[in-house]
Amino acid sequence: MGDPVSWLVIEAGWKVLAADGREVGQVDEVVGDSNADIFDGLAIATSRFGKPRYVPSEQVDEITEGTVRLSLTLAQVDQLGEYLEPATSAQIEPNSKGGIGESLSSEARELEGKAFAPTQDQEHSMNIWRRIAFFFRRLFS
Repeated sequence: MGDPVSWLVIEAGWKVLAADGREVGQVDEVVGDSNADIFDGLAIATSRFGKPRYVPSEQVDEITEGTVRLSLTLAQVDQLGEYLEPATSAQIEPNSKGGIGESLSSEARELEGKAFAPTQDQEHSMNIWRRIAFFFRRLFS
């Protein structure tokens, strides 16, 4: 094994190993706040298009270049819960007195936001299209 590295350098596609060294999946996403240096955990893919599983940071035993070793057995990894994407939020802009053109523009922005970046008020499962995108991200990382 190589030298330990920080959680901040973990990338999608890194191998995830169980405590006994067997490969159990690949990193999909790192969960945390890099600005505050808070490592919350990992979303790992245990199959190509399956729902990712959430591994709390307390279960990460060692991080080396390209590999994350867990303190969990293969059976315990199989029991991990699904990774739920965090709730999204909307940025509310103040109303303007710009007249009818401004109100049409405002309505168009609102419709565009609902179509391309819908907000969700609670954690939610990763949909199949996002899982496919993550698969290709892991593949080409």
